Amino acid sequence: MGKLFLVPTPIGNLQDITFRAVTVLKEVDLILAEDTRTSGKLLQHFDINTQMHSHHMHNEHRTTESLINKLKAGATLALISDAGTPAISDPGFLLTRACVENNIEVECLPGATAFVPALVNSGLPNDRFVFEGFLPVKKGRQTRLELLAEETRTMVFYESPHKLLKTLNQFVEYFGAERPVSVSRELTKLYEETIRGTATEVLDYYTNKPPKGEIVIVVGGKK
Repeated sequence: MGKLFLVPTPIGNLQDITFRAVTVLKEVDLILAEDTRTSGKLLQHFDINTQMHSHHMHNEHRTTESLINKLKAGATLALISDAGTPAISDPGFLLTRACVENNIEVECLPGATAFVPALVNSGLPNDRFVFEGFLPVKKGRQTRLELLAEETRTMVFYESPHKLLKTLNQFVEYFGAERPVSVSRELTKLYEETIRGTATEVLDYYTNKPPKGEIVIVVGGKK
């Protein structure tokens, strides 16, 4: 049997990759990348010459079986996403589950993921929290927000910049104008910022300053 490594990659600053991650990526037989063009820049920067194959949300259902066969034949594979830890709002779950079902060893390296620094930096309680990832785009969104309005733990969401104002408006509507909110964007990058305040205050800020980059929203639970 081979082995699958889940390898976190930097969410911005390339120096955030670990020595161990670089070593694993150099030593495995094959790297599975969400976008080979994006990952190619990372591999080139660290002089990693391992062969890459595409593995993303549009082909993972088709390719999982063949990858399991490679692993059964003794190959070692590393799975990486464009940024952060695989399977956290990124491809990875299907292949990991298939490995578990086939008694193939899986090892996830510790490393970068966007929601942890955003949560810790928010100033909101983080002894207990719920990670919601991306809210449903259409179907089920209202129902989800109604349920989360009663959540007492801190909540963490991912959001795209062009949907941030819509989401903040809905947080005001469903959670209340005074609910504490922290928005972190471009984490570890040159223009990193975290804006904290009430839901209304943060909404006003981004209404006047359209956001760019990857975004993590942290919302205080219901008191």
